[in-house]
Amino acid sequence: MNQPIAHPNRSAGLVELRIPSKAEWVAVARLAVAAVANRLNFSIEDIEDVKLAVAEACTNCIQHAHGSDQIEITCETDSDALTIRVRDYGQGTRPEAIQSRRVDEPRVGGLGVFLIRSLMDAVEYDVHPERGTNLVMTKKVTA
Repeated sequence: MNQPIAHPNRSAGLVELRIPSKAEWVAVARLAVAAVANRLNFSIEDIEDVKLAVAEACTNCIQHAHGSDQIEITCETDSDALTIRVRDYGQGTRPEAIQSRRVDEPRVGGLGVFLIRSLMDAVEYDVHPERGTNLVMTKKVTA
């Protein structure tokens, strides 16, 4: 008799992680977020989407947040969604540079933002020149 494993406390979870703002630490963020997403009823494909979006967000922090030595990742679970905040405290890019991008647009850079917007259900950026960048991404569970 194989019965599905019940996962108690699937809602209202909060996980916080701080990693150095270095490329070798992005894998840690991906694994942590995958573990949190696995607590919800996400498909394997959705978990992979979340991991890629977080990797792109962290990579953007590393490449563009000058003066920030750490990245904060916060995962908040609800019964039907995962909200992830990726924050740095560096001097980042101009707010108008973080726009939805067309794939056929002939310019270098910006593909990470396009991927994040494509993979997640909701994406919001709060960019402040002195306080850093706060990215909030939400992925809804589709059952």
